[in-house]
Amino acid sequence: MPRDKFGPARSEISRRGLLGGAGVLLLTACAPGKGSGGSGSGSGSGSGAFPVRIEHKHGTTEIPERPERVVTVGLTDQDTVLALGTAPVATREWFGGKDGALWPWAREKLGDREMPEVLARQELEFERIAALEPDVIIGVNSGLKKQEYDKLSKIAPTVAQPAEFADYGVPWQDMTRIIGKALGSSEKAEQLVTDIEGRFAEARSRHPEFDGATGLLATSISGQAWVYAEGPAPRLLRSLGFQLPSATERLFSGENREPQQLSKERLGLLEADVLLLGVYGAPEDSIARKQVYQQLDVAKQGRDIRMPRQTALNGAVSFSSPLSLPTALDGLVPRLAAAIDGDPSTEVRPVK
Repeated sequence: MPRDKFGPARSEISRRGLLGGAGVLLLTACAPGKGSGGSGSGSGSGSGAFPVRIEHKHGTTEIPERPERVVTVGLTDQDTVLALGTAPVATREWFGGKDGALWPWAREKLGDREMPEVLARQELEFERIAALEPDVIIGVNSGLKKQEYDKLSKIAPTVAQPAEFADYGVPWQDMTRIIGKALGSSEKAEQLVTDIEGRFAEARSRHPEFDGATGLLATSISGQAWVYAEGPAPRLLRSLGFQLPSATERLFSGENREPQQLSKERLGLLEADVLLLGVYGAPEDSIARKQVYQQLDVAKQGRDIRMPRQTALNGAVSFSSPLSLPTALDGLVPRLAAAIDGDPSTEVRPVK
């Protein structure tokens, strides 16, 4: 799923890929426990009473009253804002080229409300944002620099990415709680987290074969192969019980959890019980077309799930938001089950 150090890509698709969370998306861990979405608040402790105060990478932001006009500058923040019942007045394009930068799950949630304006992904348009007269600017799934944050803060209270995670690396649970607090919707945010974590628990219960199986995310970007340890898709696989193959895990030794490019000679590191393959660029350039890939057991036995760039499943897994995760789970779980059922004749439905 698509950036520039997991930020708005200077090119259409960066080497870091999309599903892998665009940059380091490098957080390592599961989301911290309940209530971790940014520290202290004003009188309401994030319960909806204002003012609220939210700590983040660049300081502390105070939001004096419940915001009505919301601009999102994080690449997927619009989904969370909509999930919490607010329609943003402007969003930031990541990939997909959808109206309002809204994929189907978000467009459905918008309903008949006004379509948001779309801000450019490459550079922040400060004058345009100011003209929108926002009450709050949300940049949680972002890589806001201090100077960018300072400029935005002169326009409206701005919530930047949390300091405890890598840029573009905040887990969806924390993102939901932080944005919920900013919008005065903490209770609704907590319910969203509970509901979606319940979906993961149900999937694990129905498919105990996922527990301890190996699962891997790779992308084919203009014919080059990349493999990932962190990001939305790897985190989704872990949440379902999958783990990295040991041989691939060794690529990410120590603190180096960044995406790794694989030469043709090293494509054997893609062997796993199941492989998610995001496909970007011309189909004829995909690594899946290479003979060395086709000779992998994971390919020969039909245990690879290929997700072309513009498909809803690819987008849903890349966004991994409170709105997109149900779509991701509905599309991915049955394919994962078919891939690892031990029967090579079981066909994994193509992703369209």
